[in-house]
Amino acid sequence: MPASDTPLALIGYAPQAARALRDLGLVAVSVPTDDPRSVLDACRALRFTGALVQTALQGPVFEHVTADSAARRVGRVDAVALTAGLHGTFASADALTDVLHDSGYASRGASAVLLGQHASDLALALPLARLGFTELGVVAASAPDAERAARDVPAGVRVYPLSRRDASVADLAGRADLIVLTAGELPHGLVQPYHTVIDLTGHANVSGTGASSLDLRPLPLRRLARQLAHATGQRFHPQELEGALHALE
Repeated sequence: MPASDTPLALIGYAPQAARALRDLGLVAVSVPTDDPRSVLDACRALRFTGALVQTALQGPVFEHVTADSAARRVGRVDAVALTAGLHGTFASADALTDVLHDSGYASRGASAVLLGQHASDLALALPLARLGFTELGVVAASAPDAERAARDVPAGVRVYPLSRRDASVADLAGRADLIVLTAGELPHGLVQPYHTVIDLTGHANVSGTGASSLDLRPLPLRRLARQLAHATGQRFHPQELEGALHALE
């Protein structure tokens, strides 16, 4: 990857993160965090290409950018492009799609249940609906939250928004191939041996169910690759980014 002399802002990251990104040929600069709008305007005036945003500041920065659909659904941005305005994205959701696709999972024609608490956490898994699933259950703590999340499911996918308390959740999960937990607990007895489980909470225990779990270890590298593509316009292979990821964590 050729070196770039256009700076990349790091909002909320330590100086060692900037040094790690310089090893990739990027001129990365840690910037102040006390006034996000002023910082973004200054970076744009100084012709920064974009910014990466640390987790704690993703909500405040969201308030000052033009967010894409992925960012609007969660109310956060983790990367901002500055070359033509202030355009924010939230790369985590599409990175999950990359991981499932790369795993070889046969999503076309399959069915899935997304199980969460609120529309904002279910949004982390909604891009999976673009991978050819024909039926999608969207389950939240309340029916209105499930319905809000379900509005973003692509046309052509049969979608069933349900409250966690709805008795038909078990039937819906019973005919699903994939279970995705985005928040909250995994109800006892819901997971069956034929399921594949994606656990975005890191707390679900599916051992003893016979179900398989998607390996999410590639997810942080996939997310960083998408963040950098948005903020810099440059494409990096995820394996190139291991050193930078360690510094950004």
